[in-house]
Amino acid sequence: MKINYFVGLICLIVFLGSCNTTQNAPVEVVSVAGEDTQIVNPVVITDTTLNDTDDPAIWINKADPSKSLVIGTDKGDSTGGIFVFNLEGKLDKSKSIYNLKRPNNIDIEYDFGYNGKTIDIAVFTERGRNMIRVCSLPDMKFIDNGGIEVFVGDTLRDPMGISLYKDPESTKVYAIVGRKTGPNGSYLWQYELETTSDGVTAKKVREFGRFSGKKEIESIVVDDELGYIYYSDETAGVRQYYASPDRGNQELALFATSGITSDHEGLSIYPTSKNTGYIILSDQQANKFQIFRREGDSGNPYHHPLIKVVRVAAMESDGSDVTVNYLNSTFKHGLFVAMSTDKTFHFYRWEDIAGENSGTVNSAQVIRQ
Repeated sequence: MKINYFVGLICLIVFLGSCNTTQNAPVEVVSVAGEDTQIVNPVVITDTTLNDTDDPAIWINKADPSKSLVIGTDKGDSTGGIFVFNLEGKLDKSKSIYNLKRPNNIDIEYDFGYNGKTIDIAVFTERGRNMIRVCSLPDMKFIDNGGIEVFVGDTLRDPMGISLYKDPESTKVYAIVGRKTGPNGSYLWQYELETTSDGVTAKKVREFGRFSGKKEIESIVVDDELGYIYYSDETAGVRQYYASPDRGNQELALFATSGITSDHEGLSIYPTSKNTGYIILSDQQANKFQIFRREGDSGNPYHHPLIKVVRVAAMESDGSDVTVNYLNSTFKHGLFVAMSTDKTFHFYRWEDIAGENSGTVNSAQVIRQ
């Protein structure tokens, strides 16, 4: 997953041609001691998928945010799919893709250079074919000439997690790909996406990533603005690295090492400015999400303290995504999407995740920008 953050704090809805800072300003999380005991319910539950939902991604329609899409993977071994939903949770069969071999995780990038123009793309892992797949958006048409093989030459393949990173200076787009199992130190491979006359290809530029050996690594999120990669080392913690392959493979942080019931899973980032916001982690078996400070502590950007724990109705959530953007009258301060094991995705208003009175800035309760 990655940050969906197009616009500044003064006006988050320039796409609609108006500016309403009361409706559209990012909402900060109410900081609480301990955790919320009340279950947060979604405002939308999607149509069901065929097999096993796993990971969602939110595509923002720049011309009309109310027509934005939620795209989710469904992990059937030979009947898997990429399911496309509108903001009411209704399945768009014309855009959905069927008969895939265990599609696992998915991410979205905007303004990717392709054949002399820029397009939006969705990239997902097709685990049963050891490939990543690239589609144009919003039509969901393949532009990868049949797929891009990953982990070539390695005995450990089975691609699972994926997140995209666009370098803000070079505008190069990279795919960071994880796998079912992998060695400590090179669990993740990073690929630069390139365009040829045949479509999109990929060039490996990096191997990195420590692994505890306890379970597996699946969920990955990239913070383009701050230049970091975070990934869940299940049952061990969340690890942080530089996103640029030129900045080295030093691990910058390992956090969320306690207080998780079992698996560390879905990761997403809600920004409140270019430099501040929240890292959201699924405590899968507890049906909870833990919220950490994105910018870290003063003087230590790599210490991410826990701010809040939220109980949700989604069951054993594997993957999540979030956007700060105003989408419609329901999702005024952003949308948080969580996968649920009942073959659905749950859509939450961000302010419901942030907490009661979250729109009221109170220095005793809320972390200020």
